[in-house]
Amino acid sequence: MSGLSLTNLVPWRSRRPLVSVVRLAGVIGQAGVLRSGLSGHGLRTLIERAFAPRDLSAVALVINSPGGSPVQSSLIFQHIRTLADEHQVPVLAFAEDVAASGGYWLACAADEIFADANSIIGSIGVISASFGFAEAIERLGIERRLYTSGDRKSLLDSFTPTRDEDVERVRALQGEIHDSFKALVRQRRGRRLVGDDSLLFSGEFWTGRRALELGLIDGIGELRQTLRARFGEDVRIRTVARKSGFLARRLPLRGAVGLSAGDSEWAGLGDLPGRLLAVLEERDLWSRFGL
Repeated sequence: MSGLSLTNLVPWRSRRPLVSVVRLAGVIGQAGVLRSGLSGHGLRTLIERAFAPRDLSAVALVINSPGGSPVQSSLIFQHIRTLADEHQVPVLAFAEDVAASGGYWLACAADEIFADANSIIGSIGVISASFGFAEAIERLGIERRLYTSGDRKSLLDSFTPTRDEDVERVRALQGEIHDSFKALVRQRRGRRLVGDDSLLFSGEFWTGRRALELGLIDGIGELRQTLRARFGEDVRIRTVARKSGFLARRLPLRGAVGLSAGDSEWAGLGDLPGRLLAVLEERDLWSRFGL
């Protein structure tokens, strides 16, 4: 019996590769009424659970996101990279319909990126959007009452006319964020990038096939097929999902509108115009990529 060990008795525990799969789908940040967005805080526990197994061979990220908040993209990216370095576990990303803008930022957390030939990849840029109602409220005879302390406090207020200096300030902020995005892509993709910066970082997006030629991804492939080719047919694929509460499981509509357990059934209905605008903004993010 001295030659026997736990490994000999249950060899599947140590010999079958294990890959944790985390799905990152949706708008990054505050998504609006219809679904909750991806955030660093909201995904923290999920990501930690993905890296928890001791016999882990890799972590796979399944990404389907048109982007959103650059801050939340950065926070999610940093947490994934911190745990990957701590556990010395490779990370693979698999793009579905779209991994663009902040979605591509998340994909860059992986050591290798895969996509379908028809996935939408790229959009390495920064965009800001809002609505202007200055003329509308004037026609309706509505008086706008706005009190501030600080000349720039009402920067790009939707109910006042746009000022050139405000636009210049916003573009300067966008430029700083864009520089951070470009630096991250250069750091993560390195010599794999093919093409001039004026093309790669123009905000343009491409199919997975073209993105492979540009070095933005490493291969065309689907999750299970790629993992089996990489780790063998007996690879264990462990999906790590968010845990839903008792009410969320029985009231799917409530969960769909992003209400937390402590919210009233009618919470936020007084801000219905703002919520409707959030829905339109979310819809615009997806439709920008034909989705």
